[in-house]
Amino acid sequence: MASSIWRSLRKNKTFRYGAPMLLLIIGGSFGLREFTQIRYDAQNLKRKIDPALEELISKKRISLESEFEKIKDSDYEDWKNVRGPRPWEDSKSFQMEQRNPAIPKEA
Repeated sequence: MASSIWRSLRKNKTFRYGAPMLLLIIGGSFGLREFTQIRYDAQNLKRKIDPALEELISKKRISLESEFEKIKDSDYEDWKNVRGPRPWEDSKSFQMEQRNPAIPKEA
């Protein structure tokens, strides 16, 4: 009785090809879950920082108002627009021209 059932299952294409395929899919999903968990655990270990550094970071809370107070008294009227060298220009000679202008501007 059992041998006849086994023989009929071995001839059945669904059982012969489908069962191993389902086993690979389900087993592979469990295997991939374990590998991805290892990856995320390793990332969490890399991200941990020293407690002293963590305290230092938590103390330095920066707000928009505090940054505005820092730059509020800055003088932006006397700035000079400095152009960078073009790819075809020699950067050293261009920098020397910028530092020592040939014609001084008098305002």
